[in-house]
Amino acid sequence: MLPLLAPIAKSIFSTVDKVITSKAEKEKIKAELQHKIITGDLKEIEAAATVIQLEAQGTWLQRSWRPIMMLLFAGLMVAHWFGFTAPNIPESVQNSLLDIIMIGVGGYTVGRSAEKIGQQWQNKNKKQ
Repeated sequence: MLPLLAPIAKSIFSTVDKVITSKAEKEKIKAELQHKIITGDLKEIEAAATVIQLEAQGTWLQRSWRPIMMLLFAGLMVAHWFGFTAPNIPESVQNSLLDIIMIGVGGYTVGRSAEKIGQQWQNKNKKQ
C-alpha cells in the first residue's frame, strides 16, 4: 500500500509546506501524517495475513486457488507461444498476462525465501 500512497503523501506534504508557515508545525503535521500512513499500512498487512491464515485452514480449493491460477496463466502463455490460441490477441493482453505470471512467481519466491529465513531466525533465537 505504501508505494500507492507515496505520490499522494508527497502531494499532501507539498501542500503542507505551502500552507503552513511555521517549520515546527510543518514537521509535526508531517510526522502525524506519516504515522497514520504507516499505521494504516500495518493494519492492511495484518488483515491480509488473517485472510491467508483462514485460506490455509480451509478446504483444498481454498488453499490451492492461487497456485492453480498461476499454472493456468502460465499454461495460457505456453499455449500462445505454440500457436494454440487465437492469433489476434492484442500484445497488451499478452504483456498483462506475462506481468501477472512474473509478479506471481516473484511473490512466491520472495515469500518462500522469507518463510525459510524466518524459520531459521526463530530456531536460532530458541537455541540462545
